[in-house]
Amino acid sequence: MASFIYNSFWEDLARGAIDMDTDTFRMMLVTSSYTPDQDAHLKRSAITNEITGTGYTAKGPTCAVTVAKDNATNRVTFTFAGIALTSSTLTARRGIVYKDRGGADTADELVFCNDFGGNIVTSSQTFTVGSSVITVQNASA
Repeated sequence: MASFIYNSFWEDLARGAIDMDTDTFRMMLVTSSYTPDQDAHLKRSAITNEITGTGYTAKGPTCAVTVAKDNATNRVTFTFAGIALTSSTLTARRGIVYKDRGGADTADELVFCNDFGGNIVTSSQTFTVGSSVITVQNASA
């Protein structure tokens, strides 16, 4: 499955539940056993099979998200920053970016599923996920 933005993100953004400029975002790493559902998964509580391993803390590291608009092409670009976990021993298949409200997983809105295309395995090395860019174009009538 390819990387994608969760469908609930658009509604959360439109209703003001997500503020791309001030909210805290994290990238939770999951195993290949997690089956993504772009439509049905709305909150972090829907995410299963979070990894465990040396160098990784539950809920994942913070992940910067930036937004840029281009009026000339009617595009908005979301950039999800990469992460680097030093001295890690772990295996991960996907990174799930979500808004961290600092409480229950039932409150944390999902944003982006970064599919690595296969397992990334490290053994006492730096685990690195590069940044991801998604561009949305507003079609004119």
